[in-house]
Amino acid sequence: MTTFIQSLIEIVADLSLPLSSQQRYHRLLSALKRAFPCDATALLRLHDQQLRPLAVDGLSTETLGRHFDIAEHPRLANIMLSREPVRFAADCELPDPYDGLVEGSHHQLHVHDCMGIALYIDQQAWGVITLDALNPGTFDQISPSELKAFIHLAEATVKAAQLIEQLEQRVQQEHQITQAVLADSQQQMVGQSQTLEALKTEISIVSESDLTVLVCGETGVGKELVARAIHSQSTRAEQPLIYVNCAALPENLVESELFGHVKGAFSGAVNARSGKFELADGGTLFLDEVGEIPLASQAKLLRAIQSGEIQRVGSDQHLQVDVRIVAATNRDLKEEVSAGRFRADLYHRLSVYPINVPPLRERGTDTLQLCGHFLERERRRLGSASARLTPAAQHSLLNYPWPGNIRELEHTISRALLKAKRDTANNAGTAARGQTLISIDVQHLDVHTPAQGQTSGEASQLPEALMPAANDISGINMKAATDAFQRQLVEQALRDSRGNQAQAAKRLGLDRSNLARLIKRLNVII
Repeated sequence: MTTFIQSLIEIVADLSLPLSSQQRYHRLLSALKRAFPCDATALLRLHDQQLRPLAVDGLSTETLGRHFDIAEHPRLANIMLSREPVRFAADCELPDPYDGLVEGSHHQLHVHDCMGIALYIDQQAWGVITLDALNPGTFDQISPSELKAFIHLAEATVKAAQLIEQLEQRVQQEHQITQAVLADSQQQMVGQSQTLEALKTEISIVSESDLTVLVCGETGVGKELVARAIHSQSTRAEQPLIYVNCAALPENLVESELFGHVKGAFSGAVNARSGKFELADGGTLFLDEVGEIPLASQAKLLRAIQSGEIQRVGSDQHLQVDVRIVAATNRDLKEEVSAGRFRADLYHRLSVYPINVPPLRERGTDTLQLCGHFLERERRRLGSASARLTPAAQHSLLNYPWPGNIRELEHTISRALLKAKRDTANNAGTAARGQTLISIDVQHLDVHTPAQGQTSGEASQLPEALMPAANDISGINMKAATDAFQRQLVEQALRDSRGNQAQAAKRLGLDRSNLARLIKRLNVII
């Protein structure tokens, strides 16, 4: 039995197996590489004149985070315009979208044999399958009839995956937004790790209800994105989602912002104003950094959540609202309750369904997919040529602990692209074609991977004055000791930075906003 026939049999057998769409797509590409040996294959879906990778084999993981505008990639445009397989000559001048992304390739080693086939489902263009090889002439012996037969089975696989997804959605009565109909690519949850899939499952479960959700997690993990996903998958998706940054609310205006006020209620209230609860009536109210709400205002917030009844500042009239609450915090609210800074009854009312968003360091190769996503977005925004991460850069990114999580990664990639773009422009010795490819290496990333067995906040780097005494721990309270130690670190960093909070935050490995909250909580005198 030939390898080609065996590959076809495997694909047909997969049609009857209970596989996820992702598993089907990966198995399809594996069979494609066995039937038609090459270095890399990819399955991309068409959406709004973009081709978005659903699965890759032999391409860097970061490719899954990219979106390819057809107008910017003439090879992909040619493939989409043809109902026949399209092969490009080894000396074709058209830029290849995968240059530098094939695993095992080096800085200036480009794809030299490229082929693509458009996929059609029910006579409608659906996407493409691409085959790429680093050696010219790799596809000389491919039989056109065998390739067409394989593509027909590929289209059947895609259609089967779609039908199964539709049936599952109908049975579960879920309101999910799939990658094919996302209105804004920046609102996607990029990644395929088990940790992220578990989070998506939690979101799917709670979205079916109107339960109050408390989203917990470190700064920069994407808590707002989780809140938006809960709202968009709920029965309230057509109603407003109102965002409130509780940390930015002035203490004397918290109640006005949340519940509104009448004209003349206080100095400066020249007109009546609706609060966030009224604006969110029928929809969802997202209370970001809910742990920052002053204790004095928490009782009224509790009443509004419990009864759906609010009262504008300065008014005797009670208003009834139908609002679903999603709150988020990077604080440990249980500790805040124990310390007397947060009401226990409000905490229990908010944490009906808690969801913990994992830090980036626990998401494995999702980091590289996010890199690809951010690189493609920044490349398009800057009008830059194609960019890739070198293997060394990928290794560095995967081993960095990311204390600032996804937000830190996004900023790191943006800076790295600018630096790599500058170096590429200054490199007069680069070959003419190589100038279209920007390689991001370790020196562009500005991340420092901690030594094995240590963390980014390793004790060996602390000033000797801040090292805890090993023989002076009797009767110590952990919370008080931790606060005292953090206060010392912050004060030391501020002194070393001459009061510059941005520089102090950098010394401590924190976001500036996170440092500002820490200064406020620890009562650090600046």
